[in-house]
Amino acid sequence: MSPEIACIVGLVVLFVVGTALPVNMGALAFVMAFVVGGLYVDMSAADVLAGFPGDLFVTLVGITYLFAIAQNNGTIDWLVRQAVRCVRGHTAAIPWVMFFVTALLTSVGAVSPGAVAIVAPIALRFSHQYRIHPLLMGLMVIHGAQGGGFSPMSIYGGITNQVVQRADLAGNDMHLFLASLGFNLLVAVVVFFVFGGRSLLAQRAVEVGPAEAIDATGGSVGDKGLTYPQVLTLIGLIALGVGVLVFELNVGLVAITLAVVLTILFPKDQARTVDQIHWSTVLLICGVVTYIAVLQKGGAVTYVGDSVSSLGAPLVGALLLCYVGGVVSAFASTVGVLGAIIPLAVPLLLLGQIDAVSVVAALAISSSIVDVSPFSTNGALVIASAHGIDRESLYRQLLLYSAVVVALAPLLAWAVLVLPGF
Repeated sequence: MSPEIACIVGLVVLFVVGTALPVNMGALAFVMAFVVGGLYVDMSAADVLAGFPGDLFVTLVGITYLFAIAQNNGTIDWLVRQAVRCVRGHTAAIPWVMFFVTALLTSVGAVSPGAVAIVAPIALRFSHQYRIHPLLMGLMVIHGAQGGGFSPMSIYGGITNQVVQRADLAGNDMHLFLASLGFNLLVAVVVFFVFGGRSLLAQRAVEVGPAEAIDATGGSVGDKGLTYPQVLTLIGLIALGVGVLVFELNVGLVAITLAVVLTILFPKDQARTVDQIHWSTVLLICGVVTYIAVLQKGGAVTYVGDSVSSLGAPLVGALLLCYVGGVVSAFASTVGVLGAIIPLAVPLLLLGQIDAVSVVAALAISSSIVDVSPFSTNGALVIASAHGIDRESLYRQLLLYSAVVVALAPLLAWAVLVLPGF
């Protein structure tokens, strides 16, 4: 078996086994990198480990560490409550508050499942309290997370932009971010009206007051003002945005610095915060990226790209890759798919026949918007957050919606972003 075919077979096995069995895909990716790299690509253990993304590791740990602190000390709950109070009792505005709050969290660096885990329990409780369609609230949270998920400070954005830079392709961080935000915003508008938004426009909700504020666990919390730890956490989150956007500092190092400072200042409050870092996500991303390095070393990326390019129809090749990313991501992790699908498109993009920036954006959207699937982390979090709602019914509705998204979203992303620039 040639190195190229062995690497591709390893990638298929990785996704099939990682999806079918309860094994972390990242751990499996390290095993595949070791086996395939050693047996077929003639790589030593040191060569395999050279592909480990140290910068991405620090980013993941730093961001999830900082947001675990912000969640534990109530800062995130306070932000969401203030946002809801700003709607002044307009029920129709509540789903949009959830969309933009979740988008804000992911745009400043929160991992998408982490942001959904924070906001979804609150959103579904508002759904129960104000009789808003639960599927509407859940989808607004997920699409908000995906809409903000490709900012220059985000995990998805970081993965995508690093792949583009390493391939010496023309990149545009803001184009990727705005394309994802705009696409998910348009989908959210459709979702809003399909699932009862029109009737909400005629309703008014009781304004959330001090006695009605709802925390992430569903209990009532008083309006005692910000505590000292919360004030410093808010300052830290602002400092993260300023440091990364204005001074172009490394997002992971800034985040972990702020997290450590807050831990030192308030050690009793952060005793178990490190345990709340999304270690499974860290393992997943770092393992898949390490295997992708083996994939590239073995020539599989060039092989697949040349095969797609040989079709003589780059537009068709781009569309096929969009569907591959969308279908696989509906059942597997988005971060893992992003790390795999974009490198596979590099040879096609290097031909220069289609706009690389637009194709990357279409691939990113196709691979992330399908996170509404109940088999994905975000979809599963929405189901788990259902409060006073028939979970079986919500599951079936989410499954049907995700099937529609898988069927249509890659085609729409390709038609809107890739086709006009051909």
